Amino acid sequence: MSTLLVIAKAPVAGRVKTRLTPRFTPEEAAGLARAALQDTLAAVLATDARRRVLVLDGRPGPWLPEGIEVVPQCAGGLDVRLAAAFSLSGGPALLIGMDTPQVTPELLAQGLDFTGTGAWFGPADDGGFWALGLARPDPALLLGVPMSVPHTGREQRLRLTASGRAVRDLPALCDVDTPADAARVAAAAPGTRFAALHGELCAVAR
Repeated sequence: MSTLLVIAKAPVAGRVKTRLTPRFTPEEAAGLARAALQDTLAAVLATDARRRVLVLDGRPGPWLPEGIEVVPQCAGGLDVRLAAAFSLSGGPALLIGMDTPQVTPELLAQGLDFTGTGAWFGPADDGGFWALGLARPDPALLLGVPMSVPHTGREQRLRLTASGRAVRDLPALCDVDTPADAARVAAAAPGTRFAALHGELCAVAR
């Protein structure tokens, strides 16, 4: 059975979702980040996995449910931190972020099944990726990939195929980075904590 990894920042005002301002205050942006993380972890808990690990930048808070193992992120660029997260798995693993509260247990279960494939790749609409699954984690698959640029996803997928691994794709999802992203994701996942809070915040006159 595979390990499910979530890499995330603690939802602290001024440190997360800063691109949601000034449409939302730093405190509201942090609230949306917290809701997104809670939705993500709920999906993780509803998914059958060998381990469920939150690789966290910051300190756990009351938003953390039982059943999630917490490990601190290492220092370094995002490629270094992702590679280090995979090293925790000790075997096949699927890694996701906290920016897709619309993710479902069904999608996660798909990415944890490595039957006939060496890697899963979940593209994000902004050119990045929301999920990466590796049957045999190897730091060389991540280190040096340019992160947080429009061609990150393309470069990461090329790295996978160049290694000779069979790669299968998960559905593309929208990351929550901008206010427009937040509105789109809230509309797509109306039953989430994220959507409920987004609706409350948008209903307030500004």
